[in-house]
Amino acid sequence: MVVKVYGPHSVSAKRVLVCLLEKEVEFEVVPVDLIKGEHKGPEFLKLQPFGAVPVIQDGDYTLYESRAIMRYYADKYRSQGVELLGRTAEERGVVEQWLEVEAHNFNPPANDLAVHLLFAPLFGITPDPKLIEESEAKLLKVLDVYEERLSKSKYLGGDFFSLADISHLPLTYFIVNKMNKGYLIKERKHVSDWWDDISSRPSWKKVNELYHPPI
Repeated sequence: MVVKVYGPHSVSAKRVLVCLLEKEVEFEVVPVDLIKGEHKGPEFLKLQPFGAVPVIQDGDYTLYESRAIMRYYADKYRSQGVELLGRTAEERGVVEQWLEVEAHNFNPPANDLAVHLLFAPLFGITPDPKLIEESEAKLLKVLDVYEERLSKSKYLGGDFFSLADISHLPLTYFIVNKMNKGYLIKERKHVSDWWDDISSRPSWKKVNELYHPPI
């Protein structure tokens, strides 16, 4: 059964797509036009009652929330593709720790920057200069912690590429390539080296090439 992924052009969906490629899981995409509000329509809300993407359908199994989806497939297909969770309980604990760091410390300010610097015109939002300044300041502090971590470890989760790294790909791409804020990454040697490494993976290159955001 081919996995269906709804909303492939969204930031969060790209995490899922990279994970599926790394795990060698066959999938097909179902476009969801966020600009037209298709994610708030009655049919979509039957799949995702909060009206957000991505959603996956795997046979009669439906799941939403991108990090939950990644964890599900990384665990379900442990025996194929790249090991993305760690091979021991201790390794998985560290991967889970940095997934939580990404969700609660990196993602909020990075997403606010993306919304106000890139997507505001599409969604009728007036950019807030104060929020942009505050978000960058918060992100700077997060990236300083990352610099310390990555001075001792090749990847966030350890010496292996993991879900923790995948989860950073979409928004870090925007920071480096779309927001004119690449200095946030490039001024930190170990963060910069890490970014060059993870962004060169064939899975990310394929997803980024096939599913451009509307900006």
